[in-house]
Amino acid sequence: MADWSVGGSGYAGSSVVGTAGSVAATVGESILIAFVLLGTVPLLSMTYQFLLVGLHPWRDHYNRCEPFQPRVAVLVPAWNEAAVIGHTIDRLMGLHYPPDALRVYVIDDASTDGTPEAVLAKADKYPGRVFHLRREHGGEGKAHTLNHGLRTLLSDSWMQAMLITDADVVYAADSLRRMTRHLADPKVGAVTAYITEGSRPGNYMTRFVGYEYITAQAGARRAQNVLGALACLAGGAQLHSRANLEAIGGRIDTTSLAEDTFTTINTQLAGRRALIEPNAIVYAEEPDSVNGLWKQRLRWGRGNVQVTSRYRWMWFRRGRLTGPARHLGGIGFGCIWFTTMLLPVVLVLSSSALVALYFTDTGMAWRIFQSLWIINALGFFFTTTFALLIDPSTARRVWREAFLFPGAMSLALIVYSAFRPVFEGIVPGADSHGTTKSLVGTIALLFIYVWPVAALIGAWGAKRLEETKFGRLLVIPLVYLVGFGSILCAVTVHSYIREWQGAEMVWDKTEKKGTVAA
Repeated sequence: MADWSVGGSGYAGSSVVGTAGSVAATVGESILIAFVLLGTVPLLSMTYQFLLVGLHPWRDHYNRCEPFQPRVAVLVPAWNEAAVIGHTIDRLMGLHYPPDALRVYVIDDASTDGTPEAVLAKADKYPGRVFHLRREHGGEGKAHTLNHGLRTLLSDSWMQAMLITDADVVYAADSLRRMTRHLADPKVGAVTAYITEGSRPGNYMTRFVGYEYITAQAGARRAQNVLGALACLAGGAQLHSRANLEAIGGRIDTTSLAEDTFTTINTQLAGRRALIEPNAIVYAEEPDSVNGLWKQRLRWGRGNVQVTSRYRWMWFRRGRLTGPARHLGGIGFGCIWFTTMLLPVVLVLSSSALVALYFTDTGMAWRIFQSLWIINALGFFFTTTFALLIDPSTARRVWREAFLFPGAMSLALIVYSAFRPVFEGIVPGADSHGTTKSLVGTIALLFIYVWPVAALIGAWGAKRLEETKFGRLLVIPLVYLVGFGSILCAVTVHSYIREWQGAEMVWDKTEKKGTVAA
């Protein structure tokens, strides 16, 4: 009996240990699967936004608009913009807006080129309507330059609304009228426009940006109108009522590289709505190289990290907020914001979990991999098609870049997952369960599993290649292979690093060539 008892106890103990081990393994596998499926979140978030776009006709602001043409002061910060500033002023003077209700103030940030002369020539051409405000000691950044102009304009009562723009953008003739009509509603403090890439003839990079702007501005900002919370007024198209400027303190935040985002959030926290007028079109010249884009987006990325930290008390805390600001604390808006901010983390977690799953349950890893990419395929084709329909004129020019936005390799994985039976056996030595019988097959399969992270490394490589004399020939095919989205994601990683290092906040503006043709 004693032996049986001990033996029985031993057998029962083994059973318990075995059961516990099985449970632990099941839990561990479930966690890995959850991490892998995190890789679907970015496209699910974009799909959610485009579904919201479909509600925009019922949730827009037009029923509270009316013809309204307040006295508008256009504030143009400029540093060495001689190549573009004259054309920009001419286009602003040609807006379909009452001439006596529109003035342009160029805030010259101690330019060392022909900017002052170009502005003064336009001041002579348009007397009483164009003004040159000079800063003798510049170089502090866009926010300080804007504040120099704000102090001047708020010191008298002429201005009823202010349009903040950039020296290189061109407004469609009816755009300002379309924007000001929203200010007829005193609950609206700020309005932005649809910025579209306007470089002609442009190149592969400006076409990628052109498509990105359909998704991020024409699409995503319509969705934010529906949610009632706007993430950012476009830096080159910010229309503010005077009351709103005074409510946020009469100045632009100077402690961040994202002064436009800070102004947007502060507008809503101060009790007024910020929204987009998608039918007000503004054409902008955007970077035409990887390094030009990197410079611009690194500034934006660092600014978004600063915004995320500064307003950490606000995220997902709708109950703590009142008025329009409530929507900033909503779950939907928070998920959209953090999907972009944490995209690199999501990709690394998803790929790492897939590799770990491969070594614990090869068949499960393959099935989850297929599920991941099938979900992404559905989201990708829905959002891409929808985006191209939003702006058909731009779509005709950028449709190739739209479908290659995630990169040729990722597009191949999307197509492979969606039509798997057609491509059965494409991985060397792999069967339908994702198992391989050769070293080459294993390496190929693992490479596919980690491709999203490999694409980030490839994006860094494109930046470095472009800096070399002969590598420039390889940059374009490499960008199309890894995808424009991977470049944006790699820049986000770089913004994490630069913020962690406490790098100096320098306004490193991109070079403008005057290629905008509206």
